[in-house]
Amino acid sequence: MQAPARWRAGEEVRGRPGVLASWVSGDGAWYVPCLASLETIQELCRKENLTCKSLGITNRNLKSYEVEYLCDYKVEEGTEYFLVKWKGWPESSNTWVALKNLKCPLLLQYFHSDKNEYLSRLKRGKAVILKNHMKALNPVVAQYIVKKAKQRIALQRWKEELNRKKNHKGMILVENTVDLEGPPLDFYYINEYKPAPGINVMNGITTGCECSDCPAEKCCPEEAGFFLAYNKQKQLKIQPGLPIYECNSYCRCGPECPNRIVQKGTPYSLCIFRTNNGRGWGVKTLQKIKTKRFVMEYVGEVITSEEAERRGQLYDNQGNTYLFDLDYDSDEYTVDAAQYGNVSHFVNHSCDPNLQVFNVFIDNLDLRLPRIALFSTRTIKAGEELTFDYQMKGSLDVTSDSDAVSPTRKRIRTVCKCGAVCCRGYLN
Repeated sequence: MQAPARWRAGEEVRGRPGVLASWVSGDGAWYVPCLASLETIQELCRKENLTCKSLGITNRNLKSYEVEYLCDYKVEEGTEYFLVKWKGWPESSNTWVALKNLKCPLLLQYFHSDKNEYLSRLKRGKAVILKNHMKALNPVVAQYIVKKAKQRIALQRWKEELNRKKNHKGMILVENTVDLEGPPLDFYYINEYKPAPGINVMNGITTGCECSDCPAEKCCPEEAGFFLAYNKQKQLKIQPGLPIYECNSYCRCGPECPNRIVQKGTPYSLCIFRTNNGRGWGVKTLQKIKTKRFVMEYVGEVITSEEAERRGQLYDNQGNTYLFDLDYDSDEYTVDAAQYGNVSHFVNHSCDPNLQVFNVFIDNLDLRLPRIALFSTRTIKAGEELTFDYQMKGSLDVTSDSDAVSPTRKRIRTVCKCGAVCCRGYLN
């Protein structure tokens, strides 16, 4: 292979730390994952006088300095200094700057907040009075502050990535005030099913309804032998276990048709947050959600049941629960949201959930491949965590076990930490 003519920085991989290296030769440009450290690539960029948004190197700071975060603190001869990490510059370029010369009040606030949080934890949650005239920070405290700063940047990048990729109205926020866990390293955000090779999730639709007023005329649900799922207020009016048939891409009705709900995506702003009781990440709503409203869709890879059995063995050993059987009509396919998914990937289980699962058919009438939608079972307050029953036996489910949607095949019993009064003790 002919040696490349020159190197240049490419775009960030999935919005997380790490970039693509781009080589430009006489045959054009090509890209491969770069294994060099972030600091090494930053140094190369500045040496070559190149900008790269993913690395934080812009025309604005290529030759100048902008504070990215504060790393340490000391007092010398009565003057307070902070060790500064400059945005787009490697850590080897960190320098001590007098407090009077810093113009970054928010970063100073983060620094003191992280310091106080760490010192308070050393006292096992008891309040401590911190002396502001300390001469220098303990290196362990400084290391924690740097880790928190890096985590904050990583979570901000992840939030931006999620909002770039989502195709629905609501915003996605990310929050971790519990530990130092950063974004999941092997999770890819998708908006719809990702079928495995040989599985077609877009078949069976060639015509649509001719309605001008869907609620008042014979529409898609009636053609399928069922009732319209929504009332004029876009609330669900059918019982759990019954399918939802929405108008599809061939229907004459427009986008404001009251029978187009799930296909529009979640209208609510949601927050992926770190739980404080060992349940990992969770999801909470930032807006009030009225009862019987569509909240989100459960998406992931669509795989065969045989492949689900194989993956299930691995997930059981890891304590993961992401396999969701599509067993409305048969048991041929499963949705695996472990690696590919949307916000629903982070929704926790509860034995007393506020979300209920429904099977939905829109542009695919194959009964083996319904879409999975989560609807509110009651009014949910802003700031409340969203949950659904992984066994789908909530109080609103009046169907038999064979009619309900059952999510996962589990072999190892997983202890439930939902904390509900009616907790069954196990997720499975």
